[in-house]
Amino acid sequence: MAFHEKQLPADAPLAAKAMNWIDSRFPLTSMYKAHLSEYYAPKNFNFWYFFGSLAMLVLVMQIVTGIFLTMHYKPDAALAFSSVEYIMRDVPWGWLVRYMHSTGASAFFIVVYLHMVRGLLYGSYRKPRELIWLFGVGIFLCLMAEAFMGYLLPWGQMSYWGAQVIVNLFGAIPFIGPDLSLWIRGDYVVGDATLNRFFSFHVIAVPLVLLGLVVAHIIALHEVGSNNPDGIEIKDTTDENGVPLDGIPFHPYYSVHDMVGVTAFLIIFSAIIFFAPEMGGYFLEYNNFVPADPLTTPLHIAPTWYFTPFYSVLRATTANFMYVLMAAIAAYVVFIWLKSRLPTKIKAAIAVIALIAVVGMLPSILDAKFWGVVLFGLSVVILAFLPWLDYSKTKSIRYRPQWHKYVYILFGISFLTLGYLGIQPPTDARTLVAQVCTLYYFSFFLLMPWWSAMGTFKTVPARVTFHPH
Repeated sequence: MAFHEKQLPADAPLAAKAMNWIDSRFPLTSMYKAHLSEYYAPKNFNFWYFFGSLAMLVLVMQIVTGIFLTMHYKPDAALAFSSVEYIMRDVPWGWLVRYMHSTGASAFFIVVYLHMVRGLLYGSYRKPRELIWLFGVGIFLCLMAEAFMGYLLPWGQMSYWGAQVIVNLFGAIPFIGPDLSLWIRGDYVVGDATLNRFFSFHVIAVPLVLLGLVVAHIIALHEVGSNNPDGIEIKDTTDENGVPLDGIPFHPYYSVHDMVGVTAFLIIFSAIIFFAPEMGGYFLEYNNFVPADPLTTPLHIAPTWYFTPFYSVLRATTANFMYVLMAAIAAYVVFIWLKSRLPTKIKAAIAVIALIAVVGMLPSILDAKFWGVVLFGLSVVILAFLPWLDYSKTKSIRYRPQWHKYVYILFGISFLTLGYLGIQPPTDARTLVAQVCTLYYFSFFLLMPWWSAMGTFKTVPARVTFHPH
């Protein structure tokens, strides 16, 4: 293909000539138009749509502060804790950078969780946005890996023992578990080798994958267009030029609109950093201000708050709970046979898989610890199947039956309860509550093909509803 450069008048401004030179070699202007000035977003976005741009803001902030921390951090078991103390006490503004990074990790998960809630409420995972959702789940998994590996780096008591507990979970996997745990640690116990490989993954490998997924997430979003609170495709109603009648250019309208959310976020974020960076021990545990000691185990070991809902699922899986799970699996298979319209072959395959699982849950076959790890993983992975579990006639919660909202509210309460219980020391009563919440958590997804299609749905308008403000 021949190279062509647009010819400009000799007296054209220097800036126009420079932009023309760039555009003939790199699609800068066309990218700006495609993703900003001529990317038409629905005009009825509400505050839920702040969290996507806030996630990008926190990601940039984490990368920048991480770079400055890496300049002074020592990935050595003998020096790691003291290097963090050096950053906090001797490096100019080091305490601020460290608190921005540690608080930013919690802020990242808060923003991402709220971003996922918006997708859940408005059906942003439904056709044609399934791939956007899958990329989003991939981003969430990368964030979990990034946070877990970064949590070890301060080399405090909770960092050390938290990593010890989580890595040892992989040892519950039959046959390959012990070798897998050894491979992850790089040693027979969490030590210098573990710290070095976690540092490498935290600083280089996982961020590269994360950035790739973020780019893919945005490209997929701009290919099919943004969802909106009504769940209506604005591309279905366009003018003679193909411009959506209910869409407005992302820039300058939403780029300026998002500055409101950014301002509010930065005010809250700054208040936390300057007045309560540990957030009562939830963002930074008090035990993590004590150097790691392999000979002294903390009284209560728990992961950071953003892992605790899934950690509660792990702890709730006791030997007695296995019998409840076996009964629940059997009941679910019977329910599928009676109520599902799936082909008989698929039903038979589900029954065989369920039978294998039930047999494996017998105490003499596989212990509860293994199944706790399985449920721990499934509680995250099941999110990826959401686009194919929701059979609702409408995307948005606005036009679903009223009782659907209570199903979502109860799901949110269960999730928050699991998160709270994961922080607390286990007792019989707390374990029982966690088990009930675990059952509801999985029932929400596994029964969604039926309950999501039930009830009387409201009529979805032909155009988006919009009230200027």
